[in-house]
Amino acid sequence: MINKSPWVSFFNSGGCNGCIIECLTLITPKYDIERFGCVLKGSARHADILIVTGPLTEQSRARLKNIYEQMAPEKKVIAVGNCAISGGIFRECYNIKSTVSKEVPIELYVPGCPPRPEAIIFGLKKLLGGMDDSKKS
Repeated sequence: MINKSPWVSFFNSGGCNGCIIECLTLITPKYDIERFGCVLKGSARHADILIVTGPLTEQSRARLKNIYEQMAPEKKVIAVGNCAISGGIFRECYNIKSTVSKEVPIELYVPGCPPRPEAIIFGLKKLLGGMDDSKKS
């Protein structure tokens, strides 16, 4: 659980770009993740949460590891979409070298091709502790 207003950054490693488009809708007025305290940051160095989309090629794998190492100590990573989770439809391609979970620790998976913005928001709320099932009234 993150106890402050988290700063979020996106990392798109390629693919069809469907997932990153769905992630970018999170900052539009319709979905507005700022209502949960999340602020989009252009640099992952200042972010608390990294949202990763797309399959990992050799080049993007090295970049992801570098970005992850530059983040603040209490960082969280969300893998969004089937490609980030398992390679998706690109899994058997010659240039796909790894999945996100093999390179950096993942706190949350949001499956889908592409996942709906509502699913990504549900995952963010879960990560932020806003949907704790242990608190029953």
